[in-house]
Amino acid sequence: MLSPLRNRVYRHLLAAQVIALVGTGLATVALALLAHDLAGNEAGAVLGTALAIKMAAYVCFAPLAGALADRVPRRALLVGADLLRGGVALALPFVTHIWQIYVLILLLQAASAVFTPTFQAVLPDVLPDERDYTVALSLSRIAYDLESLFSPALAAALLTVISYNRLFTGTTLGFLASAALVVSVALPRAAAVGPARTRGGFRARVVLGTRLLLTTDRLRALPALNLAIAASGAMVFVNTVVIVRDHYDRPETAVSLALGAYGAGSLLTAALVPRLLRARGDRAVMLPAALGLPPLATAVAVLTAVSPRGWTWWGLLLVWAATGAACCAVLTPVGRLIRGSVPGEHLPAVFAAQFSLSHACWLLTYPLAGWLAVLVGLPLTAVVLAVSALAAALTAVALWPCGDTGAGRVGFVAARAAEPGRETRSSGAGSVQESL
Repeated sequence: MLSPLRNRVYRHLLAAQVIALVGTGLATVALALLAHDLAGNEAGAVLGTALAIKMAAYVCFAPLAGALADRVPRRALLVGADLLRGGVALALPFVTHIWQIYVLILLLQAASAVFTPTFQAVLPDVLPDERDYTVALSLSRIAYDLESLFSPALAAALLTVISYNRLFTGTTLGFLASAALVVSVALPRAAAVGPARTRGGFRARVVLGTRLLLTTDRLRALPALNLAIAASGAMVFVNTVVIVRDHYDRPETAVSLALGAYGAGSLLTAALVPRLLRARGDRAVMLPAALGLPPLATAVAVLTAVSPRGWTWWGLLLVWAATGAACCAVLTPVGRLIRGSVPGEHLPAVFAAQFSLSHACWLLTYPLAGWLAVLVGLPLTAVVLAVSALAAALTAVALWPCGDTGAGRVGFVAARAAEPGRETRSSGAGSVQESL
């Protein structure tokens, strides 16, 4: 499980990711409390709008990251994004109006939209061995989950001695430390450039990843899986503060506990994913997990419809943990699936497209979760999101070929078909529709 850590470059990159994530986790708790201070019981609507702006930035800027990766050194992209994020986080404690939250979130997440897909595309070049790369994906997932578990706990402890505005300082320090760690290593060059890498110029590079994602059989289920995760996760990330503070009338530290339960479920699952993938394959792990999300969202509707009691509070924590576990089982294998389907020279474009399309789903569900909670209440909001998750999961089952085991590199034909002027061919494991 720890074999990739023998690689010095990967160690530094993972450390950079972990430190930045801890800072981001502190900001997540602080932002929820800031929104509650400014908007009261309408904090869900404020958070939903803020997170929708975040997703809009991801959708608009992530495809550009895939194209910029061909023209700007990747280390410069990563460091520049970290410095911009640190500067924005430093300004968040001085917010006094809701519109200021929206402006700063736009700047912060535009930088993240460049950083994350670039970071994802670097890892296959740092760890060319498939087993090491698969383990690295799980370690990255564990890093996210530890952040979900550790950052709320750290925030709860810090909130006993400082105001929540001071938590944003931790975010700034995290981004600065991340930039320093990236600077400390020399990143490998991208995979060898093929004909499709230069054909069509910058505009073609921007749309190439989306074409590959939508024309490769093994990858076409990803947008539907993204929507299933977003429908379930939106209830967690948007409405936890409202459920905890207003429905259960619990203190600020309980918000951290609830978010930590989600992280704990995801963390435990991430440790098991490499073994599950080796035994069962990508499809057999990802699809059942996606189908488990709608019942969990339905359980939230029940828990928020009944009068708050001790058992309903513990039930909520259990449902949040199970939701984290299911989301992790879907999310962790995505990088491995893409790497096994797309030639190396196209990885930055496809990772950027996946990043953009997945966050387009969050762009839909975040404001839906926030505003529906204000207009029709938490139970009906959870029902709507449960139905959305079910429709998305069933669509993913229909789109992913039953005979696919998740092994082998089948995306080269898709890559060639996505080039302007190329006709389609079938590759057995992954056939390609007519070139867009």
